[in-house]
Amino acid sequence: MSTFRTFAIDAEVVAGLRVRDDAGRTPRLVTDTEGGSPLRCCLRHSLPGEELALLSYAPLRRWAARTGADPGPYEEVGPVFVHAEPCEGFGGTGFPAGMGGERRVFRAYDAKGGILGGRLVEHHISGDAIASEAILAEQFADPEVELVHVRAVEYGCFMFEVRRA
Repeated sequence: MSTFRTFAIDAEVVAGLRVRDDAGRTPRLVTDTEGGSPLRCCLRHSLPGEELALLSYAPLRRWAARTGADPGPYEEVGPVFVHAEPCEGFGGTGFPAGMGGERRVFRAYDAKGGILGGRLVEHHISGDAIASEAILAEQFADPEVELVHVRAVEYGCFMFEVRRA
């Protein structure tokens, strides 16, 4: 049994971001003609022809607003893709099979929003939930780790959040 849970961007938050993103801009609407864009609303890759919104998202800012933390200089705003219209969301609990990639970084944060460290994963295989969950279990073995952000190394993009169960 996992001691952590995986979270996509909450549907209510995504609805607001579709109007005005965390950089204060209107999102860019795009048609993904080839498919394969990582969607942070449902934690899968887009299909060819899907309508997407490219927008700025500040995951630590959102988390801090819920918890009272103050990430200070660790607060980052970066680009993410979500569906242009509401979708089914992420219904899973473990590592999302479709969110692997060439390289990922698992960045651990404490309850105040400070970075405790990270783990670079080279050639992270899509769907390798066992290896991913082992890395997360290692990180959450430290009692100071409150949450982990999984990010794509190539673009520095936030992929999803993992918290203690």
